[in-house]
Amino acid sequence: MTTRRIDTHHHAVPPAYAAWLRSHAVDAGGLPIPEWSPEASLEMMDQVGVETAVLSVSTPGVNLGDVSDARKWARRVNDDLATVVRDHPGRFGFFATLTLPDVDGSLAELAYAFDVLHADGVILLANHRGTYLGAPEFDVVFDELNRRNAVVFVHPAQLPAAPAADLPAFVADFLLDTTRAAIRLGASGTLERCPNLKIILSHAGGFVPYAAYRIASFASPRRDLTDGLALLKRFYFDIALSGSPTALPSLLALAAPDHVLFGSDFPHAPAAFVRGFSGMYAGHPLADVQRRSIDRGAAEGLFPRFKE
Repeated sequence: MTTRRIDTHHHAVPPAYAAWLRSHAVDAGGLPIPEWSPEASLEMMDQVGVETAVLSVSTPGVNLGDVSDARKWARRVNDDLATVVRDHPGRFGFFATLTLPDVDGSLAELAYAFDVLHADGVILLANHRGTYLGAPEFDVVFDELNRRNAVVFVHPAQLPAAPAADLPAFVADFLLDTTRAAIRLGASGTLERCPNLKIILSHAGGFVPYAAYRIASFASPRRDLTDGLALLKRFYFDIALSGSPTALPSLLALAAPDHVLFGSDFPHAPAAFVRGFSGMYAGHPLADVQRRSIDRGAAEGLFPRFKE
């Protein structure tokens, strides 16, 4: 391992949680629930030069409609991920899972995750059964995250619509879902009201970089292009499945230089995909200072405990 990257988009699927999801016949955006272990993550991390991975539970999260189940499984997976972090010093961090759209449960789990488990941040799905981040009913959760200067990892979910025939959600719908959440977080005033938040958008922000000048006015509470662009630049972006010759230039044209982070999407992205996209990123012509920032520096800014 030579690059010592920090991977901020790296999933965990504890076996009991995976069995629970399968018992409800749900998938992960059109993909089967993958097998996972800390050892599998470590093997992949070593293959692509990752020293530390910040673990998170991917879509569909834990709220499948039953609040009691959601609270039980949020606590279970957060405890499980905290154990992985303790058992492998220096190799893992984790984003805590909350129970949205259950607000009260989310506030309780947020406090436990930060105060007891010392989570590195939280993961939130872009929409929760059709209610997007930025909706007023979620304000109290964002206000508490802002009070804690939290890092928030936004991950796509199923669109609140029927999927297109023969087109799994992860292919294109996920990108739109992230884009919708970014626009709503800006337009709702959430970004302005919560200046202490550091929000990471998955997969290079979906369509945000490519369509920034088209959507910027709608990402501003004042419908102002310049204002909207400034708000979009406040986001952080990971390059999971996005280090390609087409996606990366668009992202770097929008994002602030220290707001781009390495990401793999393992294990939902199979090992061959991770190696392929990591290889494309490694071959992209970047200044050394930019590459060091993506590989590690930007993440160190978000997670000071990972600093060398």
